[in-house]
Amino acid sequence: MVNHITAAIRENKKDSILAPVFVCAEVLFEVLIPIVMASLIDKGIDAGNMSEILRLGVILIVMAMCALAFGILSGVAAANASAGLARNLRHDIYYHVQDFSFANIDKFSTAGIVTRLTTDVTNVQNAYQMIIRVAVRSPVMLIFAFIMTIRISPSLSMIYVCAIPLLGIGLGIIISHVHGLFTKVFHTYDELNNVVQENLNGIRVVKSFVREEFEKKKFGAISEKLFRGFLKAERLIILNAPLMQFCVYACLLLISWIGARLVVGSSMTAGELTSMFNYTFQILMSLMMLSMVMVMVIMARSSAERIEEIMEEQSDLTVKPNAIHEVPNGAVDFENVSFSYVGDPNNTSLKNIDLHIKSGETVGILGGTGTSKSTLVQLIPRLYDATVGQVKVGGIDVRDYDLESLRNQVAMVLQKNTLFSGTIKENLRWGNEHASDEEIVRVCKLAQADSFVQEMPKKYDTYIEQGGTNVSGGQKQRLCIARALLKKPKILILDDSTSAVDTKTDALIRQAFREEIPDTTKFIIAQRISSVQDADHIIVLDDGHISGYGTHEELLRDNKIYQEVFASQNKGGEQDD
Repeated sequence: MVNHITAAIRENKKDSILAPVFVCAEVLFEVLIPIVMASLIDKGIDAGNMSEILRLGVILIVMAMCALAFGILSGVAAANASAGLARNLRHDIYYHVQDFSFANIDKFSTAGIVTRLTTDVTNVQNAYQMIIRVAVRSPVMLIFAFIMTIRISPSLSMIYVCAIPLLGIGLGIIISHVHGLFTKVFHTYDELNNVVQENLNGIRVVKSFVREEFEKKKFGAISEKLFRGFLKAERLIILNAPLMQFCVYACLLLISWIGARLVVGSSMTAGELTSMFNYTFQILMSLMMLSMVMVMVIMARSSAERIEEIMEEQSDLTVKPNAIHEVPNGAVDFENVSFSYVGDPNNTSLKNIDLHIKSGETVGILGGTGTSKSTLVQLIPRLYDATVGQVKVGGIDVRDYDLESLRNQVAMVLQKNTLFSGTIKENLRWGNEHASDEEIVRVCKLAQADSFVQEMPKKYDTYIEQGGTNVSGGQKQRLCIARALLKKPKILILDDSTSAVDTKTDALIRQAFREEIPDTTKFIIAQRISSVQDADHIIVLDDGHISGYGTHEELLRDNKIYQEVFASQNKGGEQDD
C-alpha cells in the first residue's frame, strides 16, 4: 500500500523534504520563546531593568517573526507536496484503469472508481499534508518542550510523564475502533455515488414513469445510511477532545498548585513558572494535534486501501512480449469456444461455439434476450478472453496479437451508443484522429448520417452535448456507425446498432456496406430479420448455443426458432414497424 503512495510523490520530493525541515525550524523558535520570556520577567520586569526589557523584547519579536516565516514556508511546501501527490495519484489510477479489461471493470462499479479518484485521493492528500507538517511538528514540539521542562524543574516535568501515557492509551483505543467504521463508510459512499449516477443517467426514464418520489426515497435511504456510519465513527473520534481537555486541565492544576509552592519556597522563579505553563500548552497541544493527525491517517488508511485495490488489480488480458502487430485479414474462427463471466467452465454463457467466417463475409446474429449475442462478438477484439477454446482473427489466436493493433482493426458499434461532449467532427475523429473533412463526409454518407448533419446549424461543427442528448437515438446510432467506419477496419461489428432507424435507412446502410466495404468482415446483431436476411450466413443463438447456421432460405426451411421469429415479424406487416 505504501509503495503506490510514495511512488506518486515523484517530482514533489523536494517539497516533501523541505516541509519537515521548515517545521523543525519553526518549532525550535517556538520552544525558545518561553525561555526568553522567563528571562524577560525575571531579569527585566522584576528587576526593573528597562534596557534588559528592550533587549529581550527585540529578541522575542525577531524569534516570533522567524517562527512565522518558517511556518509559512512549511505550509507552502506541504501544500505543494500534497497537491502534487494527489495529482499523480489520480493520474496513476486513471491510467491504470484504462488498461482494464471488461472483466476488471465489472469487478469495480463505475461509482466506486469515481469515489477512489475523488474522495479517497482527497483523504490521502489531506493526510499526507498533515503527516509531513503536523505529524513532524507535534513530536518535535513534544520532545523539545519536555526537555525544556526538565531543564526548568525535573519534579514538575514528571506530571507530563504520567499524563502522556494516559492520553496515548485512550487515543489508541479510539483509533483501533474507528478504522473499521471508516472502511464501511467509504463503501457506502460508492453506493451513494452509484444511486446518483444511475438517477442522472436515466433521468428521462425517471420522469416519464413519474418515479421521482421512488428515487428520492432510494437516495434518502442510502444518504441516511451514510449519515449513520459517519455519526457512529465521529462519536468515537469526538471522545479524544474531552480526554485531551481532561489531561490539559489536570496538568495545569497540578503545575499551578505545585509550582506556586515552589515559587513561595524560592525553588522556582515567577518567570520559570510562566514558562512551565507555556510548555504545558505546547506539550498538550502537540498531543492534541497528533490525535487529529491520527484521525486523518485512519480515514486515509481506509482510502489508501481502496486505492490499493485498484492499483493492485491487473488486467486479465495480458499481451505477450513477442505479440503480433499485423492483422492479415478479417477472417474469424471460433474453435470450440465456451465463455464464463466468472471464469468457471461449468457456468458458461457461451457453450461449444464452432464458427468459421471468411474475410469479407457478412454474418447476421439473431437470438432472444440473454442468449449471449453481444458476448459472442466481444470475444473478437478481446474485450473478454474465451474461457475454453480459441478465437482466431486472420488465422491467428487473438491472444497472440498486440491488443492495440487488434482493436484498431476491429470496429464496434455497441448497443449503448456513446457520444462525447464536443463537435460532430471531434466525435467522428475518435475513429481516426487524422481523418480529413472529406473522409468524414464520406463515412457519414455511408452511414446515412450526412443528410441530417447538413441540416444542423453548424453542420459538422455542431456541438454534441454530453451523452449525445441533443440528437435522436437514430441519429446517434448513425454517427457511431460513421465513427466506426472511419477506422477502416478489417472487421466491423454492429451490436443491434440500427434498432433506432427505420427499415429504409437500415437497408441503405447495408447496401452501402456491400458496395463500399466489400472486403470488411461484418457482424450484424439485430432483432429484425430484415436487417440480416441478405447476409452470407445467419447465426441463431439459443441459451448460449448455436441453434441454427445458414442462409435466410436455409434457416427458414430448417430452423424452428428462425421460422417463429420470421412469422411473428411478418404477421400483419410488423416487419416494417
